[in-house]
Amino acid sequence: MTRLERPTKTALRHDPFATLNDAQRAAVEHGAGDAAAPALLVVAGAGSGKTMTLAARVARLVLAGADPQRLLLLTFSRRAAQEMERRAGRMLHAALGLPPAQRAPALHWAGTFHSVGARLLREYAERIGLAADFTIHDRGDAEDLMGWVRHERGLAATKNRFPQKATCLAIYSRVVNSRSPLAEVLQQRFPWCGAWEEELRGLFAAYVQTKQQQHVLDYDDLLLYWSQMMEDAALARAIGARFDHVLVDEYQDTNRLQAAILKALKPDGRGLTVVGDDAQSIYSFRAAEVRNILGFAQQFDPPAHVVTLERNYRSTQPLLDASNAVIALAAERHAKQLWTDKVSSQRPQLVAVEDESAQAAWVADRLLAHREEGLALKRQAVLFRAAHHSAALELELTRRNIPFVKFGGLKFLEAAHVKDALSLLRWAENPRSRLAGFRVAQLVPGIGAASARRLLDAMERAPDPAATLLAFKPPLGAAADWCAFADLYDQLRRNAAGWPGEMAHVNQWLAPQIERRHDDAAMRLADLAQLARIAAGYATRERFLTELTLDPPDATSDEAGVPGRDEDTTTLSTIHSAKGQEWNAVFVLNVVDGCMPSDLATGSAAEIEEERRLLYVAMTRARDHLHLMLPQRFYVHQQAAYGDRHVYGALTRFIPPPVAEQFERVVPSPVRSDDEAARPPSPQACIDVSAQVRSLWR
Repeated sequence: MTRLERPTKTALRHDPFATLNDAQRAAVEHGAGDAAAPALLVVAGAGSGKTMTLAARVARLVLAGADPQRLLLLTFSRRAAQEMERRAGRMLHAALGLPPAQRAPALHWAGTFHSVGARLLREYAERIGLAADFTIHDRGDAEDLMGWVRHERGLAATKNRFPQKATCLAIYSRVVNSRSPLAEVLQQRFPWCGAWEEELRGLFAAYVQTKQQQHVLDYDDLLLYWSQMMEDAALARAIGARFDHVLVDEYQDTNRLQAAILKALKPDGRGLTVVGDDAQSIYSFRAAEVRNILGFAQQFDPPAHVVTLERNYRSTQPLLDASNAVIALAAERHAKQLWTDKVSSQRPQLVAVEDESAQAAWVADRLLAHREEGLALKRQAVLFRAAHHSAALELELTRRNIPFVKFGGLKFLEAAHVKDALSLLRWAENPRSRLAGFRVAQLVPGIGAASARRLLDAMERAPDPAATLLAFKPPLGAAADWCAFADLYDQLRRNAAGWPGEMAHVNQWLAPQIERRHDDAAMRLADLAQLARIAAGYATRERFLTELTLDPPDATSDEAGVPGRDEDTTTLSTIHSAKGQEWNAVFVLNVVDGCMPSDLATGSAAEIEEERRLLYVAMTRARDHLHLMLPQRFYVHQQAAYGDRHVYGALTRFIPPPVAEQFERVVPSPVRSDDEAARPPSPQACIDVSAQVRSLWR
């Protein structure tokens, strides 16, 4: 089939695979009916019909005689598994000529790695040293159990800051999924916890022992125990023999533990199909390992057969040309050149704006312009590297009554640390605000709910509640910290520093509280710096608090900002949360060094390469319009080498001059001159698997 050939309707009625292009059909037909065929790697470029291809391969294998009950389909979400099974069933139904009321053969083993692992562990529990009645903890339960063990071992009472339960679980999870030594994980991912290596090792050993005593597994155990089980040769052969074919979706997102499981299931690769795109491997923070897909073919003898899907069904050719140019500079990759028959004369844009405020205004203007041209808001999206990058835009959209939904983080004003700061300001503005007071008082070390209620009860009865606060006698252990807080409160009541100068004092006091309470302190402190810049745009504290309260959020979930009445909403999303999605128009914020790549992700060549892939993923979400935003002046917070500062933006290193030629350059407003630099910018049983697991922490 040539690039422009399309199947006829007659062909569609006779061939369920008639819609496939040549490369897709090659992937679908590989080794069908041949048990000796080598492993298959399908390198599926963005928008190349990956899901349809994998579903069609499942159908083709069944048509070639494979038993659906002996097919194992592994995905990363239940929804993906259901969609794959639905599409494969539809193709089988058509190919077998079944009547409408008769269903196609079902796939008995289709699901996520974790769900399939749980099923197998349940079946083999008694043979691997597990109690047959084990239960599974979700992430919250696992954190609570880790916290309980942490407390029992006296680690919550250390004078120095020991990692919180969530961080302890994150470290444990990273070690398990990356199959890396604890020392290495601490050095590379949690350096501030390095001094606690021995204590953490003891904590994790006790945590594992406690889980086994209570007959529980956590989320990571589902993979860990499955992997340990597959290290027994007899069990590995028995389990591998249950499945004639193993098919894996989104292989670039697998971690080392998952790759080891697959290799144990099919040691020679025969019967194994993996589909993925190394250029879209962006989840290393979840221990995903890009080397899994880059080195997949060579780990077998004979090597895996590789089919590359390059035809894109999503984007216009100019957008693909730019995206191809960006990823072509990757240090290592599976080479591919995406193409399409969607012609267009419109190139993607590099939009240079004055600062973050101008960026927000331009994006809002263009969202509305696209809407007037017939492109609904719900077909447009704004993407960004970090959740706080959208703060200024959220306020601009709210001001203009442009509805939006945000994915990949709480709405800026609903984030806990931002609410802490606003509550402190509100309590200073109104000492009788019990809700604000109850929240803020418990931020002081040593002040719990009972002490906070005692204080607020006294303030409620007093004619001068502020004076009552200043005279309050806290618990003995909280005296020093309370004194510091009372001094701050007194300054805020008297407006001693003026507005917006008092924001610096608020943030200075909150910083150690955030570092004590949260392990992602750097990002949260960046949000507070962003809040201070927003505050600078208001004449008084009262006006600032009032304006931000006029349009309260409708939701506080990861899908914050969902309007209750308006069905046409634009999408704001982190790039990580946008993967797998597509829109007609896409705006990408802050495509400048310091934000893309993030200053926090340039510590190694591998991190920088993942940042390149992140930009590529963002760009390939667009169908027709792509706008990369370049604020010429923006704020960098807590950059290790230079501290907080305003900087002039430089186009991301991932778009050097030759690549920039693929874009149209747009300069909607003049860049600030040097003499304006001082102006503040606007806002951003046979075997004992249990013993093996315990031995990891010895």
